[in-house]
Amino acid sequence: MADQEDEELKMALRMSMQKESPEPKRSKPGEEVSGGGGGEEGESPEVKNRRRQRELMAAAAEKRMLALPKNVVVEKSSGSGSRVVECKGKSVNLVTGEDKNVNLVKGEEKNVNLVKGKEKNVNLGEELSLAEANELFSMIFGCEVTRDILGQWTNQGIRFSPDPDTSMGLVQHEGGPCGVLAAIQAFVLKHLLFFSDDLNMVSPSLSGNVGLRRLANKESAGADIFSSLSQEKKSRALVRGMCEILFMCGSNRRVVIASLRTLDAILEGPQGRSGDEVISKALEGLSIESGANLQRVLVINTYTSSEDALQRLEALLPVFRSRMGAMLFLISALLSHGMESVQADRDDPSQPLVTAPFGHASQEIVNLLLSGEAVANVFDGRMDLGGGMFVKGISTTVEVGFITLLESLNFCKVGRHLKCPTWPIWVVGSESHYTVLFALDTKVQEENELEGKETKIRRAFDAQDQSGGGGFISVEGFHQVLRDTNVNLPADKLQNLCSSGYIVWSEFWQVLLDLDKSLGGLKDPSGLMGKKVFDLYHFNGIAKSVMNGNQVSSGNDFPVQRPRLTKLRVSVPPRWTPEEFMSSGPSTSDPAGKDSITEVSKPEPSQHAPLVDCIRTRWARATCTWEGDPPSIV
Repeated sequence: MADQEDEELKMALRMSMQKESPEPKRSKPGEEVSGGGGGEEGESPEVKNRRRQRELMAAAAEKRMLALPKNVVVEKSSGSGSRVVECKGKSVNLVTGEDKNVNLVKGEEKNVNLVKGKEKNVNLGEELSLAEANELFSMIFGCEVTRDILGQWTNQGIRFSPDPDTSMGLVQHEGGPCGVLAAIQAFVLKHLLFFSDDLNMVSPSLSGNVGLRRLANKESAGADIFSSLSQEKKSRALVRGMCEILFMCGSNRRVVIASLRTLDAILEGPQGRSGDEVISKALEGLSIESGANLQRVLVINTYTSSEDALQRLEALLPVFRSRMGAMLFLISALLSHGMESVQADRDDPSQPLVTAPFGHASQEIVNLLLSGEAVANVFDGRMDLGGGMFVKGISTTVEVGFITLLESLNFCKVGRHLKCPTWPIWVVGSESHYTVLFALDTKVQEENELEGKETKIRRAFDAQDQSGGGGFISVEGFHQVLRDTNVNLPADKLQNLCSSGYIVWSEFWQVLLDLDKSLGGLKDPSGLMGKKVFDLYHFNGIAKSVMNGNQVSSGNDFPVQRPRLTKLRVSVPPRWTPEEFMSSGPSTSDPAGKDSITEVSKPEPSQHAPLVDCIRTRWARATCTWEGDPPSIV
């Protein structure tokens, strides 16, 4: 009864806020309408029933309105179509004709959208103007976009895999949004692996780089972490990962969170069925094929407080799990950064962010989600092209990184900002897909003395490289590198390197391997350069049909759709030159007459897959082994 009275009250409120009386309901064609006196005698039973219901509802609503306390006032605004209901000094915005589920029970206010029993500031959001919506839609998809691409981006939710073996991963069913999902996945793993204690806290701090203080005592996470994850812990990691990305896009000053107006009303209303089921039903028939379509349904909220943003994201988890989830998160990231800032970051803002003809996320989208800047390149800093022209890369070290197969094919050069992130987690790019590589142990990022020396020299070399990562510099730039790194080359080697008018990195590198450490080179008299052995994990979120651990394409059995998680054993051998390896052999005999073999050995036999080529862009000469099918990056 109380619910019915609440509905009657809300109807009365809406009717009281209309500027004019409702238009009489028109008769259907063919119906006979009684004329003259308007009495009950000529009315059909259906018309009589409707009239009596209206009279009863109006009477009940009037009774309830009279019973409200004096501090509840209904005001009309001028021209906006919205109204304000004031109660105990607080106001709640209503939109004429829309039910926003504002319940006033026994004269007391009932707050909209309660999160874990705490009041949340009522904020029904803002709309984009039609011009802004058109600009946003055009920036993402361009002027000509196929329905297939739109279908990919409006049918991909942000959901964890139901498969126990890959329950920590986000599952992908549609091609296209993998760049968005992989970036979110990387930040989810950061929180699951290295901030797991914080996931037990309701409102942790999201201050930047707090994890740097924990490197010493969080070097290794337990290998059983995936099987022990609760749904609540995964959801909190997801919320915090998304919040961290959005604040980074907003320069740590603000976040903009996008949702759909119809879904907000559902979330604020009473929940009979599961939220996912209700939202899925509400999205039936929704199609976004233009900026106008987007403007009609999109609503945005802006936050400067991480606590408020976390609460909003948590409340919207069912929306982000829906088929519009990936699209809404991309829009949130773009609006958090600002559309003008996004276009200013890009080298060619005339091109859409979602690339044709397959609808893949561009590198600009991935870089925005990983670094907070929508730049198109993966090298460090910016590259001067001369004549006042330059192109921009990554300006600072990132929390989670990026490596790509394209670097192994010499199409680009990933800089150290992306290649050596704060945490050992990388989005892996291929020609058509994005996946995630990660380690449980932060020690995989550590460098020994000679690796540090190599890093310093390579950074100085890349600073003079104006070829876009091609690996060659001018003679003038080469002399600057030698000065910056205190490398003293013999005159004959220096002349030989400079004879062609430019210096190639591979040739310079070979000379450094032969040059003694005392002269600034990397030659190790002991022959031991610090072999590394460690484990990496590769996650491919795209769901494939599998049966008994193997992919299947036919048969009468019922395969399951699930992502793939592969554990790789990685061995990075000591540095050696071909000449040293060919000349190496048994050393002097021990007193017992047995030969002692040096630890420098030929690289171990390894399995090969395109992922190994990606790993070698981070750890040169690495060999990898795994069990089962090769890991896939497509």
